[in-house]
Amino acid sequence: MKSSRIPGFYNMSVDQRRKLLKDNYDLTDEQMSNLTDNPSLSLDKADNMIENVIGTFELPLGMGLNFVINGNEYTVPMAIEEASVVASASHIAKIVRSAGGFEAESRERLMIGQIQVVGCSNFHEAKQDLLDQKDTLMNAANDAYPSIVKRGGGTRDLDVRILNEDANSTYSQMLVMHIYVDTCDAMGANMINTMAEAIAPIVEEITGGKVYLRILSNYADRSLASAKCVIPPHLLATGDFTGEEVRDGVIHAYEFAASDPYRAVTHNKGIMNGIDPIVIATGNDWRAVEAGAHAYAAKDGQYGSMTRWSRDEAGNLVGEIELPMSVGIVGGATRVHPLAELSLSIMNIESAAELAEVIVSVGLAQNLGALKALATDGIQKGHMALHSRSVAIAGGASGEMIDVIAKKLIDQKEIRVGKAKELVEQYKQ
Repeated sequence: MKSSRIPGFYNMSVDQRRKLLKDNYDLTDEQMSNLTDNPSLSLDKADNMIENVIGTFELPLGMGLNFVINGNEYTVPMAIEEASVVASASHIAKIVRSAGGFEAESRERLMIGQIQVVGCSNFHEAKQDLLDQKDTLMNAANDAYPSIVKRGGGTRDLDVRILNEDANSTYSQMLVMHIYVDTCDAMGANMINTMAEAIAPIVEEITGGKVYLRILSNYADRSLASAKCVIPPHLLATGDFTGEEVRDGVIHAYEFAASDPYRAVTHNKGIMNGIDPIVIATGNDWRAVEAGAHAYAAKDGQYGSMTRWSRDEAGNLVGEIELPMSVGIVGGATRVHPLAELSLSIMNIESAAELAEVIVSVGLAQNLGALKALATDGIQKGHMALHSRSVAIAGGASGEMIDVIAKKLIDQKEIRVGKAKELVEQYKQ
């Protein structure tokens, strides 16, 4: 098992980091070329992935370090443009590994297909008729996608709901049938849609109504992943702040997000700062994951925190997260995009469930990084120090000049493009 603890990685050159990754993870020359070729995603591949292609758009790809999850080491590829995210996640992962690492699990992994039926003469009878034909409908759905059944997946359950039965408008009255499908290691969007469309005529015949929408739901609340960490206070001490002070500050910050949607939105954005970069790096649908996560944050009737932070009887800080995680490691861009394939290889991911566990663990780490900063020196100190390099580049700095200009911006406490341009001109004289 290769250690994700790589001291000094930040100070290495890009070439040194690449060599270390190649040696540590036994990457092939072809895989490494995808990190150096520009672009790694060929125009030919891109043109066959989406419509109206004119080029490709790249993001920085960094490595989240120090992660230990369920006793396994993970070096985590993260594709993101925002400064401080990768550093923050790696910093917290180092603290948590000293406390024993993250514990994570993934439950069920069932995706949902929805079939909307309108115009039923009696919605209650139509509902019961569908439930009476449950086996027929499930078999028909499996027949529409036999390859998933051969791999051990397929339709596992079915239920029916009546929506807005007493509404004045017939447009509002409807019956909705859910099929629950084990998609194995695929995210399964196309699979679900194919199954739902295949059984729509049978649903119409059984109910006497008309089917309109037949499509998956990205609210994958039957495909949940969770992570937990328990951190002794002494590991949280920083600067002039004791570990107990940091612990209590984190809990107070969490309670703010749990009680106020205005705070919760920004709090959860920070969590997705850790989640989205891995979803993107592995070629998964980050919009689907985002939508499901935010919906789950409102499952109790008010939008709140995606995480929970508390103090246990021993005085430890306890962090927990649970989110729908509709990701896959086969199909879609996960095996088409060269860097998605490389990212999965670096993490040595063997199942979609394992990937989901890694993702929520990084989300929990990123949340703690933000809350710890807010509870101590404030979010801007570390963030702006890292952001200064981007500002220096925007001001015209290049090569060795970047670090010089960035340091001057920090020293003068003016991290803005106008000041960077002024310093660049002075440097050139």
